[in-house]
Amino acid sequence: MPRAIFSVYDKTGLEEFARGLADLGWDLVASGGTARALESAGLTVTPVERVTQAPEMLSGRVKTLHPAIHAGILARNTPEDLDTLKRHGYAAIDMVVSNLYPFQETVAQQGITLAEAIEQIDIGGVALVRAAAKNFDRVTVVVDPVDYPAVLGMLRGAGQVEEAIRRKLAVKAFRLTRDYDTAIHAYLVQETPVAEGGETGLPDVLSLGLTRVQELRYGENAHQKAGLYAIGSGVGPLGGELLGGKELSYNNLLDADAAWRAASMYETPTVVIVKHLTPTGIATAQTLAEAFPLALASDPVSAFGGIIACNRLVDEALVEAIGSLFVEAIVAPDFSPPAQQMLSTSRKNCRLIRIPPGQTPAGYEMRSIRGGFLIQQPDQGDPVDADWQVVSQRRPTSEELQAMRFGWKAVQRVKSNAIVLAVANATVGVGGGLPSRVDAVRLAVAKAGDRARGAILASDAFFPFPDSIAIAAEAGVVGIVQPGGSIRDQEVIDAANEHGMAMVFTGVRHFQH
Repeated sequence: MPRAIFSVYDKTGLEEFARGLADLGWDLVASGGTARALESAGLTVTPVERVTQAPEMLSGRVKTLHPAIHAGILARNTPEDLDTLKRHGYAAIDMVVSNLYPFQETVAQQGITLAEAIEQIDIGGVALVRAAAKNFDRVTVVVDPVDYPAVLGMLRGAGQVEEAIRRKLAVKAFRLTRDYDTAIHAYLVQETPVAEGGETGLPDVLSLGLTRVQELRYGENAHQKAGLYAIGSGVGPLGGELLGGKELSYNNLLDADAAWRAASMYETPTVVIVKHLTPTGIATAQTLAEAFPLALASDPVSAFGGIIACNRLVDEALVEAIGSLFVEAIVAPDFSPPAQQMLSTSRKNCRLIRIPPGQTPAGYEMRSIRGGFLIQQPDQGDPVDADWQVVSQRRPTSEELQAMRFGWKAVQRVKSNAIVLAVANATVGVGGGLPSRVDAVRLAVAKAGDRARGAILASDAFFPFPDSIAIAAEAGVVGIVQPGGSIRDQEVIDAANEHGMAMVFTGVRHFQH
């Protein structure tokens, strides 16, 4: 009589599958809650304790970890192995039906403690699955209820599960245990006070434990397939929640992430408008409704079809301020019910993404290259020991210094080469993503127009030549904040002095490629 052992957390389809095996003459062995579920369904079940002659112990932590179980699974179809089973009074196990404690689903929930997470680390189930998958030459392993009907159909038709299918099911089983262990590792790494990589802060081996939470219609272009993956299932876009509007696209997600990162850098109410991963405008004010027109004025043409991110609750006043401007999505910590109603009525396709405040940013940034990945810690702004130095003859006024601090934050979220023209609470011109820094200056000046007069200029990296300073001065820029560090720094400083501009070196570069 063939024997199957059941130990499942997800009991979907369990009764029907087990009943089908029983009808075909299979002996059913089951552990704990699985045995109770099958008995309640009126099936004859041999409890694991009767097979092992050992009680379940440690509050269920130990049930199936016993030679009577694992020898029965791992025995090969050879006279030697079958004789060993007979001598010890064990029976061969021909099928393992098991799925695991919901570790990924548990840690995806808010407020889960480390102790609660650890209790969801399955031991016995993983051991059963791995043993059966290793011995797929003889044993059928079934880890997904979706496969129950096909397996049962083969047994009813051919009387056995053919070897090619057993191997396919084994591959699926190893994928399950791989992803399960990866998720556990990724979670525990986050909970570890000291980074695995020691002084470098980068691990020698990085486990991500990603689960596809959304299949996207396509990638950057219609001919590219794409999906959204997250650590754990049940996770919304950017760790938040889509409240309304159309399904988010690949490009929407990239721009929404860029906008949210920029808005999160500021403490006061801030509006950021992003298009193609670069801010077109950033502004702060007493309210979001007051900040929005300032951000829009930075580049009203490019703002069309962009994404708006705010670091405060979106209210009715902001919705009214946005007016008829076409935007793809709005990202915010929350939306007032009236504002959400207004947006859902007048902008049915506009995506509304709520991201709870206080979320921990990603521990690493990753980009794929041919044959591997580049991994770095995210740029969280200037280090705490950053020391700004005035290098020009004229010191910046308090208003200019305030504008420099605002612009310096803004330029960190613009694609390199990045140039931002700003006043105390808003960008007035942005030039980014160009291979030439002087061209980025020309673009920012062109975007600013007359508003460049009296503004400051922020550059994400040093100026290799003084030509950019002359262009900025001609436009009316009164101050420059930049990292410094060029072999021609003195020429650049001399140019600033020649035009009566204030210049500050930060000593920190903020490339964003």
